[in-house]
Amino acid sequence: MAAKQIIIVCGEASGDLNAGYLARSIKEIDPKIKISGVGGQLLRNSGAEIFYDIKGLSVMGLFDVLKKLPLFFSLKKAILQKIKQEKPDGIILVDFSGFNLRLAKAINKTLPVIYYVSPQVWASRPGRVKTIRKYIHKMIVLFKFEQDFYRSHGIDADFAGHPLLDIVRPSMEKAGFLAKFNLSSSKTTIALLPGSRQSEIENVLPVMLGAAKIIAAKINNIQFLIAKSGQVEESIYKRLTLHFNHDLWIIESMTYDCLNAADFCLVCSGTATLETAIMQKPFAIIYKMNPLNYLLYRPQVKVPYIGMANIVAGKMIVPEFIQFKATADNIASAALKILSDPAAAEQMTNDLALVKSRLGSGGAGSRAARAVLDSITERP
Repeated sequence: MAAKQIIIVCGEASGDLNAGYLARSIKEIDPKIKISGVGGQLLRNSGAEIFYDIKGLSVMGLFDVLKKLPLFFSLKKAILQKIKQEKPDGIILVDFSGFNLRLAKAINKTLPVIYYVSPQVWASRPGRVKTIRKYIHKMIVLFKFEQDFYRSHGIDADFAGHPLLDIVRPSMEKAGFLAKFNLSSSKTTIALLPGSRQSEIENVLPVMLGAAKIIAAKINNIQFLIAKSGQVEESIYKRLTLHFNHDLWIIESMTYDCLNAADFCLVCSGTATLETAIMQKPFAIIYKMNPLNYLLYRPQVKVPYIGMANIVAGKMIVPEFIQFKATADNIASAALKILSDPAAAEQMTNDLALVKSRLGSGGAGSRAARAVLDSITERP
């Protein structure tokens, strides 16, 4: 019997993280399966053959999408050609909904289409549910409330739990990490997580650094870490931090170690907010984008919070500073309040422990992998 073959398609750093984890889990169950796809280094490290690298695919806002339309048309054509040539047993779409839902429509049910990491249709643009119901064979979701949402719309959805529960772990003990980078164990440590896309970093890091300067003026014994994305050139960070005159380290691809060392974190909205929640570190959520993109996007959002930690908690447990409220003064004030109040920090830590408990249990990758393998044995 010929080995089964799957194509995986993701489009940005967080998708690459989840795609790589899922691919490894699939191969643990079926080592002979062939996996190829659109991804980055983490999907490649799982043993998948990458026929299109995601570098340069990530977009922020309508105007960025418009600029890259020719690239997306070319990519869709390449994937459809790959499907035609290799006739895989199924395709897994990971997040990246603007592109992936259009791809699903083009595939048009000619093979099983499995969606892993749901588009946030429950938060904005609910009309996408119709596309999912028509063109997606199986949804594999990370949150229990997503399973309930999809099933209420007549869509086959399995709750696998969140893979970050198995992924989010520092690579070394805190003392070893501090020693490795000549960091002080006696100083207050603030970690800055400004996102994984260049456009995010350009918008978010300057306001984080502004808040950091205010915090440093109030707390003498302090040091700052920037968790650098491997997807973004170091020169971007160097340029943005050029005039920051306090103890600052830019540390690449060691996000969980940076979080583990931190007393407080400033975090760009996105996957990193859940990573910080799982590490149970007090933090603030920050997000800024092009003002025109924000004015176009904001009316589509139907939930009261932007941070997944708050959405999962069902209440505001982590302060959010979005767009016009994302000022250095506002962010620094919230950070200083928590840093100076051990009871407030403890309360947030306890609330984050509850969020972590709601993400399911370990082994999410294995559950998702089994759902994938079950799905590709059935033609839709």
